[in-house]
Amino acid sequence: MPRPLRNYPPGSCLHLTQRGDNGRAIFNDDEERHGFLDLLKEHSVKSSCDIHAYVLMSNHFHLLVSIREQNSQASLMKSLAQRTALWRHVRWGGSGTMWDKRYHSSQIDSSAYLLMCQRYIELNPVRAGMVDFPGGYKWSSYRGNAEGYADGLLCPHAVYLGLGSDDETRRQAYRALFDMPLAEKDLERIRFAIKGDAALRKPVNRCQTRRV
Repeated sequence: MPRPLRNYPPGSCLHLTQRGDNGRAIFNDDEERHGFLDLLKEHSVKSSCDIHAYVLMSNHFHLLVSIREQNSQASLMKSLAQRTALWRHVRWGGSGTMWDKRYHSSQIDSSAYLLMCQRYIELNPVRAGMVDFPGGYKWSSYRGNAEGYADGLLCPHAVYLGLGSDDETRRQAYRALFDMPLAEKDLERIRFAIKGDAALRKPVNRCQTRRV
């Protein structure tokens, strides 16, 4: 079954992810991780995409972005795929793609799910058993969003900014969200949406919408 066509208007918030070809590792060392983050910063600006959260895993990455132009995430992901493949070939030799088909995307259609998805992204290393808490992982946005580390990649979303009236109270409120693990039903909802390129929206209460 073909995936639905993607047509995201300006202002859309999107969960994006892409995996290595056939599940292969996409980062060999920290030099490549630093290089990827440099490319992400460069091309997010060029593509009019604001980065709210990210995580680099061994064979895939996740991004939470808002786009300022229609479908500008496509330009960002295309640039990342092309530049990283070129850089990999120059460094290690070989040819062809390093990525598995096209990227996946899910539109965050409700502010109720934005911070949940942001936590899902930054908790990836914990769920994978790589660290005990998200701040112990160097290659995510958690330390910037929760602990105040300088991270030139990040552009906080208005929902995140609404957690507090100043930086410290905002970070405290954000850290408190991680005290409660994500419910399994929420994990499945996020995974289903990103695998199917579907919107992550608040369920409609059919009893309330039934015509009388």
